Amino acid sequence: MIVCHLITGLADGGAEAVLYRLCTYPQPEHRHIVFALGPEDKYAPMLREAGVETHCLGLARGRLTPGAIVRLYRLLRRYKPDVVQTWMYHTNLVGGLAARLAGCSNVVWGLHHTTLVPGTNGKSTRIVNRLCAWLSVSIPSHIVACADSARRVHEGYGYEASKFVVVPNGYETGKFLPDANAGAVVLQELGIDQDAPVIGLVGRWHPDKDHPTLLAAFARVVERFSGARLVLAGTGCTPDNSALVALIRDHGLEGAAHLLGRRNDIPAVMNALDIHVLSSRSEAFPNVVAEAMACGTPCVVTDVGDASLIVGDTGWVVPPRNPEQLAGAIVEALRERSDVEKWKARSHAARQRILSEFSLEKMVERYHRVWALRSA
Repeated sequence: MIVCHLITGLADGGAEAVLYRLCTYPQPEHRHIVFALGPEDKYAPMLREAGVETHCLGLARGRLTPGAIVRLYRLLRRYKPDVVQTWMYHTNLVGGLAARLAGCSNVVWGLHHTTLVPGTNGKSTRIVNRLCAWLSVSIPSHIVACADSARRVHEGYGYEASKFVVVPNGYETGKFLPDANAGAVVLQELGIDQDAPVIGLVGRWHPDKDHPTLLAAFARVVERFSGARLVLAGTGCTPDNSALVALIRDHGLEGAAHLLGRRNDIPAVMNALDIHVLSSRSEAFPNVVAEAMACGTPCVVTDVGDASLIVGDTGWVVPPRNPEQLAGAIVEALRERSDVEKWKARSHAARQRILSEFSLEKMVERYHRVWALRSA
């Protein structure tokens, strides 16, 4: 079976990571080909190195013109895929239209977002979402939502309810696994004492991630745990981010916050943390929570998307945009950390939950089942 994946870009993002894991998982009966509308980025060489044919069209962000549809149409006519799997709003629209024009009858849309509001999402994204809702009756055979929360939200926007299939993200538990030595290397690099309480967030600098709420919460935490350290990893979490540095300074956290920027050793970073915090105000299925848990790192999360579903009873869940409650949960977690056996049990439970509910193998099997379906 030939599966063509159409995605807006291959930068460092959650959906892009899922596509990479899906395409590189051993599945000899499937040939995967990836077309990215944007320029070369993080996952393009990684996909090629793994043997996945990958093409980047180099279109400017937001310039999804009729010309893009024509280029995709020609490529799809050449490859004659059995399935066209599109990823995210703009490519659902443009790729879906191109696929139908090219005669592809099995078009599967992918949704990896839950909130579309001014200030967080651009006007063009909101317009494209409305167009997709209108076309969802006719263009896709099925619509894959990465979370039940994403399904509910998009049904509310007017997407065709009968076409939804929920496929939770799956994770490489052989890559994301407990590794105290790897974590110790990161702590040594940062000059953090091995016994210091370490809280962290892996996520790009973006309004959805709500770093301001995390920093406000952490300022409260250090009042109780003066030796606590905060690690921020992700695109934009760097010393040259003046807005982020100003927030750190305003909260008096200059000596307690470490800005790592984009990293290629996320499993090691997760192992350096005692607690991973998701402070987001909007998510669908937050990958970083599952990745942290797979490493045996307990999580404190805001109640957004399917975050609470992921952690189950292995972590703490608080309302979004509430620094006081977020701080309270972190403090509670740090207090439990002092009980070695209890903390070890929680760490084990976190990893076991990912192994049993969100393995990569299960995700791949679920995608295969969707691709084997045809329109009703």
